[in-house]
Amino acid sequence: MPVAKTIKTIKIIGRRSINAVWRIGMAARFFFLTLMYSGSGFRRFHLIIKELFSTGVMSLIIIIVAGLFVGMVLGLQGYETLKRYGSESALGSMVALSLVRELGPVVAALLFASRAGSAMTAEIGLMKATEQISAMEMMAVNPIARIVAPRFWAGVISMPLLAAMFSAVGVFGGYFVGVVQIGVDEGSFWSQMQAAVDFREDILNGVIKSFVFGTAVTVIALFEGYDAPPTAEGVSGATTRTVVTSSLVILMLDFVMTAIMFRGV
Repeated sequence: MPVAKTIKTIKIIGRRSINAVWRIGMAARFFFLTLMYSGSGFRRFHLIIKELFSTGVMSLIIIIVAGLFVGMVLGLQGYETLKRYGSESALGSMVALSLVRELGPVVAALLFASRAGSAMTAEIGLMKATEQISAMEMMAVNPIARIVAPRFWAGVISMPLLAAMFSAVGVFGGYFVGVVQIGVDEGSFWSQMQAAVDFREDILNGVIKSFVFGTAVTVIALFEGYDAPPTAEGVSGATTRTVVTSSLVILMLDFVMTAIMFRGV
């Protein structure tokens, strides 16, 4: 009996491993097809503008509110920590570096995956369930060029902008708590920030991170929606997988890129 259970367990692990490798390969093929048909997507630039509104503008509220409160928490906690060492004047540099390097790109990407990524998956999954994609194929309309490519580039473009907005609002939140509420010197707050934050090492690396996160989240969301079974349960499962997989990929990529970018800093 134990031998039979062992064999069954090995079969289950093998089957799931094969399915995982197959899905990774299909996702890579899907990504290259999206890039291949992006030219026709740019010829319909109004579609990209429409998707930019859906993915970027409609995500601004949650990005601004979250960025404000994250910056306020950073200002409060950072002041309590720096006060122990008599370095309250370094509050501005601590808030700015934390947001620009890490929290801005990472938290904005997680919020983007939860709000815009899940919406893209659900939308494409419902289009597949209602056979709209099959109808496009019958009319000789490439669904990847017409549906996927505009959403892909909208996500890639909007993610760095949302991360920058998150960091900017977060700095304002740290300023409000540290300077207005607690009483840290305003000149020290801004001067320490300007001296500590480097454009290439901090801001540019944060932009690169947000660009990579936006690409990964958008590809995962679009692939899960395009590959979702055409049922209500299939679409809901694809939406859940989008949020979970995107969150894990964001955290993994953040560690890898941080180790590469700031190893010599």
